[in-house]
Amino acid sequence: MMNEIYEILFHTNEAIYAIVSANVYEAYLILFLIIFLETGLIIFPFLPGDGLLFSAGVIAASSSLNVALLVPILIFAAILGNHFNYHIGDLIGKKIQRSRNKLVQKYLVKSINKTRIFYRRHGKKSIIIGRFFPIIRTYIPFLAGTVKFDYPIFSTYTIIGSVMWVPFFTLTGYFLGEFTWIKDNFEIIFLGLIIVTLIPFFYTVIKSLLYRKKV
Repeated sequence: MMNEIYEILFHTNEAIYAIVSANVYEAYLILFLIIFLETGLIIFPFLPGDGLLFSAGVIAASSSLNVALLVPILIFAAILGNHFNYHIGDLIGKKIQRSRNKLVQKYLVKSINKTRIFYRRHGKKSIIIGRFFPIIRTYIPFLAGTVKFDYPIFSTYTIIGSVMWVPFFTLTGYFLGEFTWIKDNFEIIFLGLIIVTLIPFFYTVIKSLLYRKKV
């Protein structure tokens, strides 16, 4: 299983085609697992969520991968991943709040309080909009858990965000997948998707660093 995931990460198009040809049910499982890990564990923000959804859609257009089955499976993976990540954040947040370590209290508890204020103001839209940006979408549910953001609201907006995110990239790939140019330039498109979706993240980081220098 890990070998298949490795191949998908570095040889996305060929790897998914090979897995689908060998065992389409295994393909559903592996794609589910990658989306779940990217949204469910903060150590996997590098997994190619957007590009993978697009790739799966392109391949579904010309293989036994059924897009009508694929989309709900990946939506469920995204929802489950977010909820899992939230609960991990909740557990860690509780430990931080209970810690008697002075450094933890000075820095981490202060950061949690600032994050809590952010979620009160922007929590709903950040859960939905953040879903469309790599790295950010991995940490949003985790941080929501650490500050104990209202769980029913978190759950509702997680579902809304997932129902928007998965079909957007998967169906775009599916309907464009019949074009020869898309197939011939698939690797460039895949790389381009990753770069474009990462631009807002790096822009925010650079802007934050420049602001700190001025201060």
